Amino acid sequence: MVTARLIPVPAFTDNYIWMVHKNGHAIVVDPGQSAPVEKALKDQDLVLDAILLTHHHGDHVGGVLALQRQTNARIYGPATETLPACDQALRQGDTVQLPTVGLELSVLDVPGHTAGHIAYFGKLDTGKPVLFCGDTLFAAGCGRLFEGTPAQMAESLGKLSALPAATLVCCAHEYTLANLRWALEVEPDNGNLRQRWEDATKLRSKGEPTLPSTVGAELETNPFLRTGQAAVAKAAARFAGQALRDPVDVFASLREWKNNFK
Repeated sequence: MVTARLIPVPAFTDNYIWMVHKNGHAIVVDPGQSAPVEKALKDQDLVLDAILLTHHHGDHVGGVLALQRQTNARIYGPATETLPACDQALRQGDTVQLPTVGLELSVLDVPGHTAGHIAYFGKLDTGKPVLFCGDTLFAAGCGRLFEGTPAQMAESLGKLSALPAATLVCCAHEYTLANLRWALEVEPDNGNLRQRWEDATKLRSKGEPTLPSTVGAELETNPFLRTGQAAVAKAAARFAGQALRDPVDVFASLREWKNNFK
């Protein structure tokens, strides 16, 4: 039986446009550029059926209009954000049916990076759970707070961290090594984190992607999902130079730390 393939299509310097394809049909997530998608479609003789958008930033939507003109793909995106095009506006609780590639995706509202950011969660036809999270959750990191608050982002990350541990985390940037280097400053005694650094370094030295991650790996190594851990909270308080009242304060301190980390 033919099963769907999940592949990251590189774009710009560090973006990934996620593609799922099966039996000559494909869908893509956050095509910031059209050319890499066009090439992947041509090389593998695929028809593009749908484009999924997580938020409005140009490096996620810049290729939408060109792809729409060429393929007439149906476009899905967040209901409360201004997008180049959108055929079906989505909010939490909505479902996206993509039968040609064997996907049914549930929509989650995950504000923080932008005010109306959404994520898509479902299962590949192999039964493997998958998450397309845009710039909300990264490998060992999370998105900057351009439009949302620390409380919003902490709640959004809480939704994603509650998904099954085996869930493939398909985030939109190859930021892993930079994020891990910072995470090791937060938790230098985390053995899982040190191992992940070694593994990721080897992958990047061969030019291979470090993604997708998994929810389980993030729970073990991502400081932004570990605000309840004593070592993380202590490190965040040390950076802030004061006691922190709750996990949201810990998150806010970590985000500020990462913003300024060189």
